[in-house]
Parts: sequence; C-alpha cells; structure tokens
Amino acid sequence: MSKPTPARYRTTNWSSYTASLRKRGSLLIWLDKEMTWLAPHDGSPGRPAV
Repeated sequence: MSKPTPARYRTTNWSSYTASLRKRGSLLIWLDKEMTWLAPHDGSPGRPAV
C-alpha cells in the first residue's frame, strides 16, 4: 500500500503571511520590579514551595 499524497497549501495573501511571521518571532516579557525573586531557604531538599 502506498502513502497518500500530502496536501499542498498555497499562500495567496503574502503581506498577511509575512506580517504573521514577523509577529510570531516577537516575544514580550513583563517583569515586576517589586517581585521577590528568591525564596528563603527552609532547610528541606528540593525546590522552594513559593
């Protein structure tokens, strides 16, 4: 039995396609300066709970 031929998709709206590729590559990160980054050590092994 042979494999079925995969579907071919053709891009017709190149400006929208290019814009979506540019948008996909952007990464926006929000950081809170008031956030506590390191939890105090409680003596138990493993990752801190908070």
